[in-house]
Amino acid sequence: MEQKFQGFTGETSSFLWDLSFNNERPWFQENRERYQKTLHEPFHALAEDVEREMTQAFPLQNFTVHVSRIYRDARRLFGRGPYKDHLWFTIFNGDNRYSEGPMFWFELSAAQFSYGIGYFDVTPVQMEAFRASVDSNPARFERLASDALRMRGFHVTGPEYRRMKKDLGPTINPFYNRKRFGLEHSGDFDPAHLGPDLVGKLTRAFRRLMPLYDYLYECYKAAPDQDENRLRRFENADDSTSENSGL
Repeated sequence: MEQKFQGFTGETSSFLWDLSFNNERPWFQENRERYQKTLHEPFHALAEDVEREMTQAFPLQNFTVHVSRIYRDARRLFGRGPYKDHLWFTIFNGDNRYSEGPMFWFELSAAQFSYGIGYFDVTPVQMEAFRASVDSNPARFERLASDALRMRGFHVTGPEYRRMKKDLGPTINPFYNRKRFGLEHSGDFDPAHLGPDLVGKLTRAFRRLMPLYDYLYECYKAAPDQDENRLRRFENADDSTSENSGL
């Protein structure tokens, strides 16, 4: 199937900058066509192309893709405008409850882009299952983490505990001693790095991270269901939508 994504341009960044300074409905309505052409269409094309490549590479994973909406939840504006000044998409196993567990992601703002693997929307119980798995075989996770950390420009992110739970060495500690975590690569918004070859760049990175994804998915599935302990997503469920739903 022919690739749909043809790249982001300087106009994409300009629109997002303008939106951040004119975050109100009248301005957005006047610039809706600009939004569709410079952001909505290429962003959804990128998400669709990367999800297709990942599904072809790993047909047993039942991957699905969700793209964030431009609209903020009206109940949670907290003094901000009604529109987001950044977008992201996630690719994850569709057997999960919504997008819990491990996921691949890409995010774009006016100034930068980032992508990687996340274990963000997890409960304390699920993180305990992850730590129990590491405790049972530290060498296994250390091999996976070492390979992932050798990827150029990637670093571990996520809120750390004030007090270290356990010292398992410099490779495991950045993952083990966080409430939730991700492995992220970021860069400045530069059309030269956000052209048509971005599909291949993301796909290669995600494929390299698949062993880590499989490990985290194994931990996620091993944890008991604890809906009452679910961490609230960094955005509500209605702030994300599938690639086919439109905005």
